[in-house]
Amino acid sequence: MKIAYLIGFMTLTNLSLNAQSGQSPDLETVAEFGKHQPIGVGVSQEKRIFITFPKNRENYDYGLAEIVAGKRVPYPNAEWNKWDSLNPQNRFINVQALFVDQTNALWVLDPANPADEPPISAGIKLMKINLATNQVETIYRFDDLPRERTGLNDIQVDTRRQVAYLSDPKRSAIVVLDLKTGKSRTVLEGDKSTKADPEFKLKIDGQEVKDDKGKPFSSNVNGIALTRDFTYLYFRAINQTRLYRIATEFLNNLALSPAEVSSHVETMAETGVSHGMVADKAGNVYLTDSPTKAVRYLTPGRELKTLVRDSRLLWPDSFAVGTDGYLYLTAAQIHRTKRYNNGQDKVDYPFRLYRMKLPNQ
Repeated sequence: MKIAYLIGFMTLTNLSLNAQSGQSPDLETVAEFGKHQPIGVGVSQEKRIFITFPKNRENYDYGLAEIVAGKRVPYPNAEWNKWDSLNPQNRFINVQALFVDQTNALWVLDPANPADEPPISAGIKLMKINLATNQVETIYRFDDLPRERTGLNDIQVDTRRQVAYLSDPKRSAIVVLDLKTGKSRTVLEGDKSTKADPEFKLKIDGQEVKDDKGKPFSSNVNGIALTRDFTYLYFRAINQTRLYRIATEFLNNLALSPAEVSSHVETMAETGVSHGMVADKAGNVYLTDSPTKAVRYLTPGRELKTLVRDSRLLWPDSFAVGTDGYLYLTAAQIHRTKRYNNGQDKVDYPFRLYRMKLPNQ
């Protein structure tokens, strides 16, 4: 009886301590990365985990790594991860987003825009990697885009139609890439649904997020999420509070004018601030929320719910849905980096990858 009482007391004490620290037992640490900042995450059907890391001169060794036994291993090999901007077409310049499609292929988006340096347009690429062979199968170069004005950010792949959808916050647009021909189209460019609200100020912990030049953080359309049945693409800008979607049939209808495409955009909900997003097979759309340090989700019935709130969710950034019933999430802590703190490093090291149970799992 005494032992049982003691165990119960210790459990209650731990829960109380977690509550006081603002930490939820529902949020688990999967891996730690020291001073290497995680951005994109992809999880394969066999639960292999892949992470992207931005290229910066202080802490760079790999742009894309597989997490093996808790360690970062350069992927698909060391050659692609060399710091060699003189060979931008065959090196990672600044890998951003990852996506594992329904055929279990890994898609790697490299916008080629290293921190504090001009974009390297020749390095812009989207790569398809065969996870069975660990070989790069296809590279898309976006030669038909105005690459000097392009800043691709997120990627979702429709394996049924054989198209990829990409967000382009720099041009306030969605890019639709035909995976068979390699040709791309730009839609919703400058639309009210893809543009940041110029009056909206991003505030975290009561402070407006501004860079070392005093410029407020602002992003147009950023995170995107494709439903598992490929019917809808959800999207939104960081610097506003609404979530939008459009039926993919309209994104792929070449006969529609820009105004006609825009007319099919639906406003789904007021969701607060969000960076990354992803959809699960039940039709839930997950959204990060940096000001409240939370993960929320919109149900198919348009209910906005909170999955977890935790003080460790410092700029929760990118999602991946695992086949193990977990939702994986990086915490990039962008607002705590030197750039947004007058040269002071306020990051809570180590950087981490987290996971949490999906609803009803």
